[in-house]
Amino acid sequence: MFELTDEQFDTLITRAMDELPQEYIKGLDNVAIVMADEPTEEQKIKMKLRDHAILLGLYEGIPLTQRGAGYTFVLPDKITLFKHSILRVVRNDDELFEQIKRTLWHEIAHYYGLNHAQMDKLQSKNK
Repeated sequence: MFELTDEQFDTLITRAMDELPQEYIKGLDNVAIVMADEPTEEQKIKMKLRDHAILLGLYEGIPLTQRGAGYTFVLPDKITLFKHSILRVVRNDDELFEQIKRTLWHEIAHYYGLNHAQMDKLQSKNK
């Protein structure tokens, strides 16, 4: 794992946001995108992570497809990218950026209500 400052990681997240399809980025409503070094114990328990499992990112909130008329005055949903986890699975700067972009896209897809099977199906169509 190589070293990366929080500012460098944040810059890569911003660059990834700029490179993702903007219609999906502009559609994010009441969503905070943040970074953390590692998932908290609470997040690990919530996600039922095993001892050596790696969580690269996490969407916490109410997906668009589940929001109803009563969705008002709520705290923002949150997408968290985990810096140390991502650094563990990449070998160079190019892989780092692509992993950040892929993780961010994956978590944004959860915001739009897609599950893993739907994401896999969409990704296989785009290959």
